Amino acid sequence: MQRQLAQFSIDIGTGQRLSSLINSSVGRILDGNTASGRGNVRTPSAETLESIVSGLAVVLFPELHSGGSPQQKLAQQLRLSLSQLGLELRHALESSRDYDDPRELEGEVTRQLEQFTEALPELRRLLATDAQAIHDGDPSSRSRLEVLLSSPGLLAMLHHRIAHQLEGQGVPLLPRMIASLAQRATGIDIHPAASIGEGCFIDHGTGVVIGETAVVGRNARIYQGVTLGARSIPLDEQGRAVRGLRRHPQLGDDVTIYSGASILGPVEIGSGSVIGGNVWLTRSVEPGSRVVQHDPRTVKFVAGGGI
Repeated sequence: MQRQLAQFSIDIGTGQRLSSLINSSVGRILDGNTASGRGNVRTPSAETLESIVSGLAVVLFPELHSGGSPQQKLAQQLRLSLSQLGLELRHALESSRDYDDPRELEGEVTRQLEQFTEALPELRRLLATDAQAIHDGDPSSRSRLEVLLSSPGLLAMLHHRIAHQLEGQGVPLLPRMIASLAQRATGIDIHPAASIGEGCFIDHGTGVVIGETAVVGRNARIYQGVTLGARSIPLDEQGRAVRGLRRHPQLGDDVTIYSGASILGPVEIGSGSVIGGNVWLTRSVEPGSRVVQHDPRTVKFVAGGGI
């Protein structure tokens, strides 16, 4: 393969002007980076975060373990994952603010790790309800183990539950990076600040978008292509989006949203409601509502007339 690619490449090292331009461009880029004040700070690694989430999955789904002492294995895996997470936390914190005293930075990393570790049993409980909801609600699911090993909805919720916990702790950078990993793997895009209750069933999932200020109640069923998004965003005097406003829908408990539906703005969808496929909804609905499209019309055209 390298031999085949070589015929399409050229040796740019002998071009004096091009070499000069390369050195000049890189120098100017580095000058601009130094001027930003964070030229020597290492940023978090997406590859390491992916490894961390995979390691935490082993801990959060202990039924995937077999043989030996589960507690000893899980504790060993958790130590490894937390060690990796601590390093990425350090990079994220350093990238976001200056620490004059290294002990302050180390203290913050330790505090964040302790808070995250204390939250793991609750994350496990929530993910167990998600897995059960997927198995109970999907007639093609043959076992709960199959859900754990292959469901894109559960994989997205694994990333989201971890990212949401870190977001709630005020950790910079890492939550959005973890959400991005889930989006790349599943096509499901959930902002880490979105609040999602227990027993969330995302079926198929490709194209699902759930915005930052969205609230999803318990036992939600969300199918592919669903958007819980915002309407037009107000701008400040400089033309920048105003932050800190609630912009996304709030769903009650036991809400079902079928494929392709878009619910936009800070509207409320009452508990027990069903939103039909491809519905465009920008208003609140009462509990127990059924919102569907108009019946399609069948019209005959003769020789192209009326088209």
